[in-house]
Amino acid sequence: MALVYSTETGRMCPDCRKPMTDCDCKSAAKARPAGDGNVRVSRESKGRGGKTVTLVRGLPLDADALAALGKQLRSTCGSGGTVKDGVLEIQGDHCERVMAELTKLGHKPKRVGG
Repeated sequence: MALVYSTETGRMCPDCRKPMTDCDCKSAAKARPAGDGNVRVSRESKGRGGKTVTLVRGLPLDADALAALGKQLRSTCGSGGTVKDGVLEIQGDHCERVMAELTKLGHKPKRVGG
């Protein structure tokens, strides 16, 4: 049974067993990159009104670095896009151009899907 509350310090974190004011579990989880390291580039048009987007998944970058990379890829492709839940979305079919740029930056992208 885990200690949840202490009369001396108040609420306790169930993971690290420190007082909630001293807990650093949440900040450690935010600092960890969301990607798995397998960079996958795909093209998708489902649920987008027939519009095609290029998706880049699995980049092992934090949110700020992912946003910067997204901006760089969008300017390379000359199109718009966004970052949603750790996935880069670039408007249009730019798979080859995105893969070339990611390879130039030191990643090892793989083409997935049709």
